[in-house]
Amino acid sequence: MRTLLTGLRVTDLDRSLAFYKALGYTELGRVPETPFGSLTMLQLPDDPFVTVELVHDPARPVQAVGGFNHLAIKVDDLRATIAALAAHGIDADPAEPTAGPDEPLVTTLHDPDGYLIELVQWPEGHADGITAADFAGE
Repeated sequence: MRTLLTGLRVTDLDRSLAFYKALGYTELGRVPETPFGSLTMLQLPDDPFVTVELVHDPARPVQAVGGFNHLAIKVDDLRATIAALAAHGIDADPAEPTAGPDEPLVTTLHDPDGYLIELVQWPEGHADGITAADFAGE
């Protein structure tokens, strides 16, 4: 098994698409009519798979994002990513280590509908994701 993607309901597709493109996503394709609304499939450049689906139905704008906690995205250079986002008018918190100097650098920001986005820069030599090794010291 593998998690395929996260579907995020969005109020303004163009605004959300511009935001996620500024984060580095590219649009792979669209499914125009589904029971959920139109679906816009996004992937990151180094990922062979779609990981985010923007779900848009003008009759059902986003009312609240309370049941969804956050979306975490790995970046190679967090400070450069924050600067690139700022050039697109997107504000992010400053990069902060989660604990110590050998821990990931993180920042948070919100997308146009208020979804919390966490950007993570792993320390040198860390796997691309969270693994059992991250909990070996507990």
